[in-house]
Amino acid sequence: MAPLVSTIEIARSPEEVFAFVTDPLRFAEWQRDVVAVRMLGQREFATTRRFGGAERTMTQQIVRNDQPRSWAARGTDGPLRPHATVTVEPMNDGAGSRITFTLDFEGHGVGVPLVPLVRRQAAKGAQLSYRNLKKLLESGRQQ
Repeated sequence: MAPLVSTIEIARSPEEVFAFVTDPLRFAEWQRDVVAVRMLGQREFATTRRFGGAERTMTQQIVRNDQPRSWAARGTDGPLRPHATVTVEPMNDGAGSRITFTLDFEGHGVGVPLVPLVRRQAAKGAQLSYRNLKKLLESGRQQ
């Protein structure tokens, strides 16, 4: 199955966008399903998300951090492991940014049959999260 890919444009510099969107401690500010994030080290974090009324915590490792252009994290435990990448491209001589999000899931054990359901839920929820991100960054309220 192909990963979920979404692109949005935000009227903020790539440096501002990248710093905000790739900071796990800020995920709850714009991702509607994030309950909490805890850093476990410089390159590892645990995210608690709400899935269909239940909360699940998963650990992810940052596997790429090429500021201010590219970032990626991969799930390292549990039956459902998200894999996310963020690419930020400058627009309008650096006054704006085009952000491409790629999201995929890897199932392990009991998680294998759940991947299609989780992908459908993520596809719906991601669009709202991206709209939240755009509104938050363009309003300047993320300080």
